[in-house]
Amino acid sequence: MDNNALVEQIVNQILNKMSSGENLKPACEVKKSCDTLTDADYPLAKKRSDLIKTRSGKTFDDINMENVLNGSVTLDDIKITPEVLLYQAQIAESIGRNQFAENLRRAAELTFVPDDRVLEIYNALRPYRSTKQELLDIADELENKYNAKICASLVREACEVYEKREKLRV
Repeated sequence: MDNNALVEQIVNQILNKMSSGENLKPACEVKKSCDTLTDADYPLAKKRSDLIKTRSGKTFDDINMENVLNGSVTLDDIKITPEVLLYQAQIAESIGRNQFAENLRRAAELTFVPDDRVLEIYNALRPYRSTKQELLDIADELENKYNAKICASLVREACEVYEKREKLRV
């Protein structure tokens, strides 16, 4: 399979998943210009594509094979944005999936954290991997450096639980 065919196959798979609403995936605050979304707005790609924008401002319709091949669409343009995750959180809440909505909000916050740092934090949160102070430092970093207050709260909660269950590294 040549490179163009492979790129086309990958882009088509991504666009099909986005359009079908399959694998609702992965928060900050949604822009106030948008009313609260409900399940009637799902899937966003079909029913509210006007809300989907890349970090560089490209629209959902701008993500197509022609623009991939001419280089105007980059990998960063197909990464999910915090806004889309927050829209998905609103939809999840509208059908009573509150825990899932909270997960989407945390995911939205994490879009501002570099990928390699997310993996480091993930590993640090495994039992016996971190001291209490290391986890508290991570929570402070998330809150103060990345404004990820929901994630910081989760790390602090994990720290408390690990301390009670003696799962911290000594």
